[in-house]
Amino acid sequence: MPELTLVIGNKNYSSWSLRPWLVLRHFGVPFEEVRLPLDTREFELNIGRYSPSGRVPVLLDGGLRVWESLAICEYVAERYVMGEAWPGDREARAVARAVSCEMHAGFAALRSELPMNCRDRRTGVVPTPAARADIDRITALWHDCRSRWGGAGPWLFGEFSIADAMYAPVALRFATYGVDIPAAAEAYVGALLAHPALQEWVVEARAEPELLESGERGIAAP
Repeated sequence: MPELTLVIGNKNYSSWSLRPWLVLRHFGVPFEEVRLPLDTREFELNIGRYSPSGRVPVLLDGGLRVWESLAICEYVAERYVMGEAWPGDREARAVARAVSCEMHAGFAALRSELPMNCRDRRTGVVPTPAARADIDRITALWHDCRSRWGGAGPWLFGEFSIADAMYAPVALRFATYGVDIPAAAEAYVGALLAHPALQEWVVEARAEPELLESGERGIAAP
């Protein structure tokens, strides 16, 4: 039986749930998944059993509760993956943490205007200047990491890392809204979308019955 339980929201909408889920799947860490659909009575009734913050995701490991996506990823890296979820090179590891934290704390315009919605496809979406600035910063960041540490592989730092998981929801957003990005960024998005675990997530997201009104209307979902 898995030692860990990961409590997540809807796979179609919950970008923060995706990040630690992808890390666990990629590195083959067994876990039980509990899905609580966002903005539902089921969520209201049950989230208090799992999360001290009242939000998802949250990781349960025995009596330990770890809430917040990046903290979960860090815990998994230390406890279950022996540090392999970050680059081995010290400088690369420092930058990988920096770009992960930048994703965690920033890009508010992108989040608001282009919420994650795996089952949707839209055309003719024109980002505002603020969202376009977020997009340009992200693609420049990807280019810098790939050119310095990516090597011949598809990932930001050679091997798949937490940094790649942090940007997986961005790849899904770019695909959903047909965002115009440079060719090198398109190649990185393609690598993320081809990841078997991310494909599994998307298939299950598209099969979900819930319709989160805020997400469908283009308001940022959790």
